[in-house]
Amino acid sequence: MALHIRDDRAARLARQLANRKGITMTQAVVEALEGALAREGRPLSERLEEIAREAARIANPARRRSMKKDDIDDLWGN
Repeated sequence: MALHIRDDRAARLARQLANRKGITMTQAVVEALEGALAREGRPLSERLEEIAREAARIANPARRRSMKKDDIDDLWGN
């Protein structure tokens, strides 16, 4: 069965997600819909716990580095 995205905004969002994740637009749509369905009806506390676990999982202390003055200036547009 085919899914045709005729809405420009929906197509743009699907393409953006697909590009960020390095997957096809179809996979991006499926993952987004699965994620939305998984979150549906779950208490906020459960969703926040899941987000905290994911953040802890991807936080890699070995990748951290100290900020230098030039980095801070770049962030502030100086």
